[in-house]
Amino acid sequence: MKIVLADDHAIVRSGFSMILNFQSDMEVVGTAADGIEAYTMVAKCKPDILIMDLSMPPGESGLIATGKIKEDHPDTKILILTMHDDEEYLFHILKSGASGYVLKNAPDEELLLAIRTIHGGGTYIHPKMATSLVREFIKKDTTSQTEDPFEILTKRELEILPLVAKGYGNKEVAEKLFISVKTVEANKAKIMEKLNLRSRPELVQYALKKKMLDF
Repeated sequence: MKIVLADDHAIVRSGFSMILNFQSDMEVVGTAADGIEAYTMVAKCKPDILIMDLSMPPGESGLIATGKIKEDHPDTKILILTMHDDEEYLFHILKSGASGYVLKNAPDEELLLAIRTIHGGGTYIHPKMATSLVREFIKKDTTSQTEDPFEILTKRELEILPLVAKGYGNKEVAEKLFISVKTVEANKAKIMEKLNLRSRPELVQYALKKKMLDF
């Protein structure tokens, strides 16, 4: 099977490429450092599997790119590879079109199993996260936000929120908007307070629901 590997760390791309190319049924045909490069490589190489890191600052995040890639290249199956094990991410990852989810600290054998599982038409989710997914589907959405962010957030806060949701750090947001890191931190705190959010995953979920992110 042909595989494209997208991760913002070159050493991670090299390490996983060695593991995958060692397998008799796998070949890494391309690599990418962010979501935009991943889209380009999928269009060029037409892989069977795309292994996508979830967060790739300062480039386009894997979460944002997954939906676009699945829409334009539905035959390529996407396996998300990430350090995050938050329940909020899992629901949106699968909803965006990914076929599986593996943590970066998982054993090599689990990664290989996940690749072969989704290549065969299945879905791979770690048992711990599968329980979270079931819970997400059966519970009522009591935390849905009905407020219009364009009415309750300032212009500066509206600029900062999608950048934070895409995975950019405080320094990177400051450089993009030509403001100080302290200003970013202060506005992030105000955003979390105004929207009644407690964590970064909740902020990402809010941005997705309000369609504040784009490819």
